Amino acid sequence: MYSTIIVEKREGRARIILNRPEVLNALSPQMLRELGDALEEIAGDDSIGVVVITGAGRAFSAGVDIKGIDETKVESSAAARTKLALRVIDHIEAMDKPVIAAVNGYCLTGGLELAIACDIIVASEEARFGDTHAKWGLTPIWGGSQRLPRIVGAMKAKEMVFTCELLTAEEAREVGLAGRVTSPEALQETVDRMAGKILENSRDSIKAQKHLINKGMKMDFGSGLKMAEKEAPGATPDSEARLRSFKDKA
Repeated sequence: MYSTIIVEKREGRARIILNRPEVLNALSPQMLRELGDALEEIAGDDSIGVVVITGAGRAFSAGVDIKGIDETKVESSAAARTKLALRVIDHIEAMDKPVIAAVNGYCLTGGLELAIACDIIVASEEARFGDTHAKWGLTPIWGGSQRLPRIVGAMKAKEMVFTCELLTAEEAREVGLAGRVTSPEALQETVDRMAGKILENSRDSIKAQKHLINKGMKMDFGSGLKMAEKEAPGATPDSEARLRSFKDKA
């Protein structure tokens, strides 16, 4: 079904593997198109409660496939890539399921923009994070210039994008970019365990809270508070049954 990604589903989890290891999972138009299609399909699959995106080989993704750029072809032009990439990011943010980036190696530039659009990042000790747009005379157009400073702070984001230096996994954890760091061998198990904990909780509550957090991050604090007061559902449809189950066990 797909030529550049692998999609696996089991026990409420969907795992998407970026599968161009020979080029460090560089993001080609075909990969972006397939990733968007897969996310769209998963978003509508009620059997899935958590999504994991990771990479094959020694990289999550090294960014856009620069060698594959051919501005003479409409399908691989900057405009076409941007449209495809923004479709991917919009699916990640809009779907009501948590999306975990399991960063197994290099996570650079466009790959970083993809990872920081996810809800949670878990990193292997071998992971390296960086934004190298300035090295190539480019600028981020997939939202990285706005998401990165909101995660690590403006000054750290400027340091990263001005120097193009890479962060280790532990440095990424220290600045809040990676939530957890684990050994390469334990990455999949750690993410799977986290996914299991998420699946134990209310999908309706998680859906509502993802919406409130993502929408609030685009507002000032006061406006976010007013939005949350208006839109937070309070109890979700499964709240009564969950509370009753807890009381019955007590």
